[in-house]
Amino acid sequence: MAKHATPLLDQLESGPWPSWVSDIKQEAETRAKNVKGIDYQIPVDVCDDVLGLMELTYAQKRTHWKHGGIVGVFGYGGGVIGRYCDQPQQFPGVAHFHTVRVSQPAGKYYSTKYLKDICTLWELRGSGLTNMHGSTGDIVFIGTTTPQLEEIFWELTHNLNQDLGGSGSNLRTPSDCIGSSRCEYACYDTQSLCHAMTLDYQDELHRPAFPYKFKFKFDGCPNCCVASIARSDMSFIGTWKDDIRIDQKAVQAYIGGELKPNAGAHSGRDWGKFDIAKEVLNLCPTKCMRMDGAKLVIDNRECTRCMHCINAMPRALRIGQETGLSILVGAKAPILDGAQMGSLLVPFIKVEEPYDEIKEVIESVWDWWMEEGKNRERLGELIKRQGFQKLLEVTNIEAMPQHVQEPRHNPYIFWREDEVEGGFEREITEFRKYHQR
Repeated sequence: MAKHATPLLDQLESGPWPSWVSDIKQEAETRAKNVKGIDYQIPVDVCDDVLGLMELTYAQKRTHWKHGGIVGVFGYGGGVIGRYCDQPQQFPGVAHFHTVRVSQPAGKYYSTKYLKDICTLWELRGSGLTNMHGSTGDIVFIGTTTPQLEEIFWELTHNLNQDLGGSGSNLRTPSDCIGSSRCEYACYDTQSLCHAMTLDYQDELHRPAFPYKFKFKFDGCPNCCVASIARSDMSFIGTWKDDIRIDQKAVQAYIGGELKPNAGAHSGRDWGKFDIAKEVLNLCPTKCMRMDGAKLVIDNRECTRCMHCINAMPRALRIGQETGLSILVGAKAPILDGAQMGSLLVPFIKVEEPYDEIKEVIESVWDWWMEEGKNRERLGELIKRQGFQKLLEVTNIEAMPQHVQEPRHNPYIFWREDEVEGGFEREITEFRKYHQR
């Protein structure tokens, strides 16, 4: 029997979709019966008290969770998010309810043994509630007590060969798509680059020294399955430098109805006869595609790699063969200064181990941000405050047309003395001659 009445939470079980309330009730019942004979290391009624506290939150329309200080494991400044409730007498099972972030493997590939092992660990030393995965990408262990943190860390690192993820003003756990392991569109090996960056920047991941959080995300192609362009301070998006490959016979097969567009993914809806002009050509954002008789022609100089045509006709169109990635910077959610999408910094860069060219860009950006960033100021906000031109200066990247988002509003151009051949001496001399006349 439930420990607390939860009429408001019960309403969340009434819809057609799976409910987190049902999941927590199931875990509460499992822990109460303890059919596995587990020697639980935190209060058995933890899940019951979670439900009770959330019911109180809904009834009073205010949170009863509080951040009561910094908790963590020895030697690490991140990975644990301290959480307490402000009603410990009424809900003792969640007096402490810390979250532990666990670094996910590249591509989020797991063995069943590993999943069983981490769930067994969390049943023993935590609430048994998990989030697979958090918005950053981590495995999220939800709810444990302070004495269990070191025990959990020991088990993870010594027996499961696993590390904590990031939290706080540091590098957050890098996240990537499945890349070339399973995706034909991948322009580089996302898992290799993500894993390398995770290992190379462990100190930045576990010992907060940044002005605020910093997120890496790795997308293998412009389809952006990890949404790096919207969610990461530095996103690495696969792209190509040469032309889109065209199979003209397959183009005609799509037009003739022999091949289904979008790889047949129409959710059972009958879209009627495929119209290449309506569904592909007219939807190209730069109108760089046209039919020349029975031949599809693409002006690749105008292509912005939006992927729509390739997604619509995957058997007819392929990404180019000279592949690499673009680096974008400054995306973030609307916490302080509104949402921002990533801005293009490096249009194309080869992806070759040991990735030194990519690391040079990363570290030059970090040096500037750590020197100039205010407390709790994301990289995108610093760029907005000091200007994109300043970012180009500190990274030694020359300005190019791809950096221009829109025409400038200010009609005046101001030059630094070292940017003008001969400095300003010539201009001063001419000015004096004019006034002497």
